[in-house]
Amino acid sequence: MPLTPRLRRHPRPKPGSSPLTLRTQPETFPHASPSPSEPGTVTPRRAPSGRTRYRKAALLASAVSLCLVAAAAPAEPLGVGDRLYPYLGNPGYDVDSYTLDFTYTAQDKPLEAVTTIDARATADLERVNLDFTHGTVRSVEVDGLPAAFTSAGEDLVVTPRHPRAEGRRFRITVRHTSDPVYGKDQQGGWVRTADGLAMANQADAAHLVFPCNDHPSDKAVFAFRITAPNAYTAVANGLPTGAARHGATTTWTYRHRHPMATELAQVSIGRSAVVRRQGPHGLPLRDVVPAAAREALEPWLAKTPDQIAWMEGKVGRYPFETYGVLMAQASTGFELETQTLSLFEKSLFTSPGYPAWYLESIMVHELSHQWFGDSVTPRAWSDVWLNEGHATWYEALYSEETAKRPLETRMKGAYGASDRWRAAGGPPARPKPPAPGQKIDLFRPNVYDGAALVLYALRQEIGRPAFERLERLWVQRHRDATATTADFVRLASAVAGRDLDGFLRPWLYGEKTPPMPGHPDWKPAAAPKAAEPHLRR
Repeated sequence: MPLTPRLRRHPRPKPGSSPLTLRTQPETFPHASPSPSEPGTVTPRRAPSGRTRYRKAALLASAVSLCLVAAAAPAEPLGVGDRLYPYLGNPGYDVDSYTLDFTYTAQDKPLEAVTTIDARATADLERVNLDFTHGTVRSVEVDGLPAAFTSAGEDLVVTPRHPRAEGRRFRITVRHTSDPVYGKDQQGGWVRTADGLAMANQADAAHLVFPCNDHPSDKAVFAFRITAPNAYTAVANGLPTGAARHGATTTWTYRHRHPMATELAQVSIGRSAVVRRQGPHGLPLRDVVPAAAREALEPWLAKTPDQIAWMEGKVGRYPFETYGVLMAQASTGFELETQTLSLFEKSLFTSPGYPAWYLESIMVHELSHQWFGDSVTPRAWSDVWLNEGHATWYEALYSEETAKRPLETRMKGAYGASDRWRAAGGPPARPKPPAPGQKIDLFRPNVYDGAALVLYALRQEIGRPAFERLERLWVQRHRDATATTADFVRLASAVAGRDLDGFLRPWLYGEKTPPMPGHPDWKPAAAPKAAEPHLRR
C-alpha cells in the first residue's frame, strides 16, 4: 500500500500578535534612552564631538529636546532581514552562549525558567532586542543590574542602565515562564508527549520557549539545567554533567560544546529510559525512549552505530560529541534533527504499515542532518535546500545500497514532478514564503526531493569522484559554522576545476527544471489528479 509521507512544519505568528506578558516593567532609565534617529531599534551611538564653552547652553537645550523625543520613542520589533522570516533574529550583537534553566511540574503548567545569554556587541547598543513570546517575563538584568524591558511584536526589548559599546561582552539574565500550552495560531516549541514534554523549534519557534536570537545565522554553545520530579528523566543536547536529587526533585545538567542554532535545541522531560551504547571509534550514544517501550524499540535503536559508520564512510567523521534518538510518545506528523538527539514519533516504529527499509531511511535522513544542517548550518532560511536536499540524498542513497531501492528511479520520478514543485513552492534555493496560517508550508517537496535532484544533476555533470570529494570538503570546511548557497557553488566550482555557476543557477533558481545531464529522455510528467502531499521533515 502507498506510504504515508511524513510532514514538515511551522511559521511564526504575525508581529504584533504576541501573547508575551510582562509581569513587572521598570521605567526606562533616563541615561539609557535610545537614539531618536531610529526609535526602538538597536542603534549605533555616535561618538561625542568636542564642544566649546560658548555653545554649551545651546547644545544643552538641544540635548534635552532630543532626550525627550527618545524617551517617548516606542520599542519596535527587529529582524536580520531574512527573506522568509523577516522578523527573526536581531542585529547588533552575537551570542556566545545560552544557559537554559527550566523547572517542570506538569505538562499543562508553565515552567519557571531563567535564560542567561552571554553575547558580544557588534555595534554600539542602546537597546537589545531578543526574540521571545508566549511567556511571562518577571525580570531582566544586564551584567547583574536591573534593566528596563518591554515587548514589541514578538520581541523582548531590553534597555540596560548603560549602553554597551561595540566589541564589549555582556550578559543578559531573563527570569520568565515557558508555557507549553498554545493558542489556536501558535504551534511548535514545546511538544506535549504522553508523559511530559519535548522540543520542536524548527523553523521559528525557539522564541516560544526561551528568549534568544532566533535565527540560524547566530549559533552559540548551550548549557542546560532542568529540574523535575524524581519520577521523571530530563535529557538535553550534548553530554550530561550531573544529576542532583533534592528531596522530591532532581536537577539534571547538560552541556553541548559545539555551536548550535536555536531551532535545534532539545529538552526531553518524561518517564523515560536512557539506553546507552558505543558507536564508531568509541562515540557515546544515548537513546531516550518511553520506559515501558524500551525492549520493543531496542531493535531499531541498535541500528544507529552501523548507520553512523555508513555516513562516516560517505562524508567523514561524525561532527559532535554524542548522538542518539528521542522516540517521543506524541503525535507530531514529523521527525526532527535536533542536534545530537533527533526527535522521532514512537508510533512510527511500533505501528504496522511501514516497511523496515523505509523506517531505516528516515533514521538516516535525520542522522545525515547532523552534518548537513546542524554542523553546517544555513545562514538564511532560503538556503534550507542545503539541509533537506542533502538529507534526502543520503536517505535515498542508503536505501539504494541497503535495500535495493534504485536512486536513479527516485530521481527520475522527482524530475517528472520538479516543474510542478517549482511552480507550487518556488525553485529549491528560492522557496516561496510560508502561506499565512499554514505551519508546514516552507517544507515542500521542492526543498526535499527537488533539492536532491539538484545534487544528482551535479553528480551527473562533474562525475562521482569529484562529487564525493565535494561532499567531504563541504562538511570539513564549514564545520560548526554557517554557509550559503553561494558558498556551495564556489566550492563545487573549485573541486570541478571550472566555473559551475552557469550550470547550477538554473537548477537552483529557475522556474523550469533544466535538462538532466546523461538523461535526455527524462521529461516533466503530467500533473496528477490529486494534490501532492507535503513530504516529511
